[in-house]
This record gives sequence, structure tokens and C-alpha cells, in this order.
Amino acid sequence: MPLPWHSVQPRSLSLSLSAMASTNPIILAWGSGEDGQLGIGNDEEKDWVCTINALKNEKICSVVAGSRNSLAICEDGKLFTWGWNQRGTLGHPPESKTENIPSQVKALANVKIVQAAIGGWHCLAVDDQGRAYAWGGNEYGQCGEEPERKDENSRALRRDIVIPQRCAPKLSVRQVAAGGTHSVVLTREGHVWTWGQPWPPGDIKQISTPVRVQGLEKVRLIAVGAFHNLALVEEGTLWAWGNNEYGQLGTGDTQPRSQPIPVQGLSGLTLVDIAAGGWHSTALTDEGEVYGWGRGEHGRLGFGDDKSSKMVPQKVHLLVGEDIVQVSCGGTHSVALTRDGRMFSYYRHITLSSF
Repeated sequence: MPLPWHSVQPRSLSLSLSAMASTNPIILAWGSGEDGQLGIGNDEEKDWVCTINALKNEKICSVVAGSRNSLAICEDGKLFTWGWNQRGTLGHPPESKTENIPSQVKALANVKIVQAAIGGWHCLAVDDQGRAYAWGGNEYGQCGEEPERKDENSRALRRDIVIPQRCAPKLSVRQVAAGGTHSVVLTREGHVWTWGQPWPPGDIKQISTPVRVQGLEKVRLIAVGAFHNLALVEEGTLWAWGNNEYGQLGTGDTQPRSQPIPVQGLSGLTLVDIAAGGWHSTALTDEGEVYGWGRGEHGRLGFGDDKSSKMVPQKVHLLVGEDIVQVSCGGTHSVALTRDGRMFSYYRHITLSSF
């Protein structure tokens, strides 16, 4: 069962929640619960896995964990959300600041959602017809709407999108990815489009209308970090652009890029999965080997006691021989799933542990 929880947040302390779906499927959660993001009916922190009982009768096919909110997609296309909702991030008007029990997003009840993503303060989803939806914070136009409106005194007012609405309506979307202040989609034609706040911002502070990322053709998979982006094309090259403060673009330096540039050190490898965290990146090869680069603080790259940042991809030797089939990143941690269902996590003071 796929676990497409490539969701990231802009704050380094924010992504302490992880979630996974077992083959039963039983939904498990652990970590910070102060905003109800564990979905277990209380706001407690859990150091070990616990079951989300509210979803036990649903056939869940994928889960997404954000810093303060979470979501789950059912086989029949229903979408459930829980956690922090002050800005409409749960897809319905915020009757309370947080919700610690999953509830269905009614605005999307008549469509079949197949994939979703959680960004800094907004969420994206795509249905089986290739239609994309956005909701939550919109201060940079990341939901596809002009971010500001004026009051009677011409003062700017923040406009959050509390009910999911169509975004990128002219595009037939295959995958959505959400960053700290921007959105990225991959179309069925293999093109990449983006909107929100670009990085580096330069003279353009925000874009609410999708613009195509030039130089990318036949893209197979995208991943978005807080402020950087990855795109894997069919012929095997991994491209990166955006913020590069810690070398998360894998270009051998820390210069930001406004246009895609090939990631170094991966030639000759066949990549099957990619993930982008707050300020780091990971890639998985067809031989089950994991590579990491970018910010190394807290041990998020999985290199043991070496917590230095890496400017180009490095093999995670602690995972050699584990037959990894999927990787994912959070703000300050990374996880890897094995073919036999074990999960390795590396973050903060825990260099490498398995579940």
C-alpha cells in the first residue's frame, strides 16, 4: 500500500508527527499531538505508535502527516482531515482551533480524491479526473487566489480559503505537492506548474496563477520541501530548484536557483522515489539504496554521528542491505520503509531506529 506522505513545513520544529498505514489497513500515529494532529481523541504527545480508532472502519489507501494537521484518503475517494484548523486547513470553517478526531471533508464528498499534500498552512488534493483543489492559508496566493482584498479603508485583509476550491482549472493534474508558501503540480503530460511565493523571490513576491516551470519535460515524480523543489524525469535525471541554504539542491554549493538544475552525484543510478524535507532531500534507487543531502542537523540525513550538511547526495550506509522501497521526509526527520514492512526513522537525537 502506498504511503504518499511527502508533506513538509517551513518551521524546523514543526514536523514531529509521522503516520503510516499498515496492510490491514490500520492507521497508526505518533509524535506531537498538541493540535490534535494524531487523531486519537486527545491532544497528548505519544512516543510510540497508537491506533486512530475513528478510521478503523474506513478502507484507507494513503495518509499525509503535516506539522499540525493530518489527512487520510480512502479507497473510494473520501478525504478525512484532523488537527489544527485556525486557517481552514481541515477543509471546513473553523468551529474550533483544533480537532482531534478525523472528519470527512464534505466539500469534496462528490469527487474521488486520489492524492493530497499538506504545505505550510495550506493543503492540495487531486481527484481521479485530474482536477486539483486547494484550501487553507493563501497569503502568498498558494491556493491559487489573489491573496489580498481591501476593507472599506483600503487596508489589506488576509483571505484564507476555508472551503476547498478548484485551483489550476486549465490543467489535467497527476500529482500535487505543497511547500511552505507555494504549490507545485505535475500534469498528466509530464509538465510541472507552480504558483505562490517563488524562491528566490526576486522582484516577484507572489504568483496566484500557475506558471510552467521551464526546462522540464516528461517528469515522472515531484517532491517539494519548505522552499525547494525536486523533479524526477523519465530518463532518470533528478532536477532541483529553489532555496539552497544547506545544499538541499545537491549542486555542490549553497546558491539558490530560480530554474531547475541537475542534482550532482547520482549519475549511473536508477531512482525510483524522491522526497524533500524542510531543508534536506532524499532519493531511493532501484536497488533499495537511500541517498541524502542538505541540512544534517538533528541527524535527519541518517549519517550517524556526522550531522554536517551535505552539498551533494551521499549514500546512507546505515540502511545498506535493508531493501528500502519508499522514502519520506519531514521538517527535521526522514523515514524509510522496507519491503517487508519495517520502517526506519532518523531524526533529532535518534540516529536510526526501526518500527
